[in-house]
Amino acid sequence: MEDEEDLETLGEQLYSLIYPKHKEDAGKLTGMLLELPGPVLSQMLQDESLLMAAVEKALRALQLPQEPCKVTCKDEDDVSVSSDSLGEQLFELVDVYNTGHSQKITGMLLEQHKDAVLNLLSDPKVLEEQVTLALKTLKEQNVEETDVSDSSEADDTDKLGEKLFLLVEEIDPLHANDITGMLLEMEPAALQQLLTDHTVLENAVQKAQGALET
Repeated sequence: MEDEEDLETLGEQLYSLIYPKHKEDAGKLTGMLLELPGPVLSQMLQDESLLMAAVEKALRALQLPQEPCKVTCKDEDDVSVSSDSLGEQLFELVDVYNTGHSQKITGMLLEQHKDAVLNLLSDPKVLEEQVTLALKTLKEQNVEETDVSDSSEADDTDKLGEKLFLLVEEIDPLHANDITGMLLEMEPAALQQLLTDHTVLENAVQKAQGALET
């Protein structure tokens, strides 16, 4: 019975907030929002921007053509209202930890079952543990990404080679392949200079030509 009374109280509070702006649809909108989880509703009562965002979504659902799927369309929209609201709440709580990865961590946590996400909203200790764990995972992924980027140096060299070949070909079409191969043995910084400074490139090509002739 307590739950029913709480819901009724929440309904009255929601209605009083929605009614001034949406007199005609206040009842319907309140009914739709009351299908959302309790913690979400409580948060909406404290955060007007969150409430207005949910009301806007519910309004759009009311305006959609209802004939083909009177029930499912409404349910799907409720789910999206719920998911978005959860995401916004979760982001605000995660952002408190100043990890620098609030968006990513929120996304990771939202992949869990809705009940688990609701638990995070209501239990700060569990949330802190999950944020720490997600941050650790992100750092490990970052290490892996760094490793991958090392292995992608070969791709970078290929791209440099293609650009360099085109430039060398203009100077010495006959030996462009051999000369490009020789130049690619230089340091990356020196290679970049060859691409940006034509005089330096010409000098390097002349040296390579001389080496080929000997």
